Amino acid sequence: MLAKRIIPCLDVHAGRVTRGKKFGKAELGQLSDVGDPSLLALRYNEEGADELVFYDITASVEGRGALLGILRSVARSCFIPLTAGGGIKTVEEIREVLRAGADKVSLNTAALANPLLIKEGAQKFGSQCIVLSIDAQRVGENSWRVYSHGGRKETPWEVREWAMKGVELGAGEIVINSIDADGTKEGYDLKLIRVLADCLPVPVVASGGAGKMEDFALALEYAHADAVLAAGVFHRAEIHIGALKAYLKERGLPIRT
Repeated sequence: MLAKRIIPCLDVHAGRVTRGKKFGKAELGQLSDVGDPSLLALRYNEEGADELVFYDITASVEGRGALLGILRSVARSCFIPLTAGGGIKTVEEIREVLRAGADKVSLNTAALANPLLIKEGAQKFGSQCIVLSIDAQRVGENSWRVYSHGGRKETPWEVREWAMKGVELGAGEIVINSIDADGTKEGYDLKLIRVLADCLPVPVVASGGAGKMEDFALALEYAHADAVLAAGVFHRAEIHIGALKAYLKERGLPIRT
């Protein structure tokens, strides 16, 4: 069995790591400054994170490119896999992000606008480099709508249909972000995660809502996630990655230590 992964997520706005709540509904003025992305990345590298994810959370809204400078700085000092996303619209921009030190590129809004970007990226760099990040909001008991532009614009896609389409086009991993749960610390949307994990042939990463160690365990055990992503509880040092890994290992989950 493959080891489950613990992934801190750094949401970057104007060169700083920020946090909000239910990100699709928050205004930029409601975001709180968490710290310097390079320093936080170093901390997580030392704590034993399995990967790091950087999202430029307003790139698609403001039209900015990927945070290549920050990525280069982090890649020089951290020795764990890096994923970067935000404002990546072309195969050439995917190439730039990978050259800057990322192991994987996360596509969201641009993929919704041009699904063939997933296929082109996978053909050029391999499916293992292409992550499809999906922002979803519940619209029924077992139904979720996909949103673009950082959770600001509703799309016609139902979450399962879009995830399956993304994998068909070549995405090698799915990150599922719950707009409803994001920043609430009330737990992941387990139904949403399990729906995708049980129907997709690629790894599914749970995102949005972690508040305590049990939330991570439930996403991995009950919802069948391959990895768990979180931000605030790690940034505020409410949960230490080393302690979380020890807890999950005690529950019998395959964890890298």
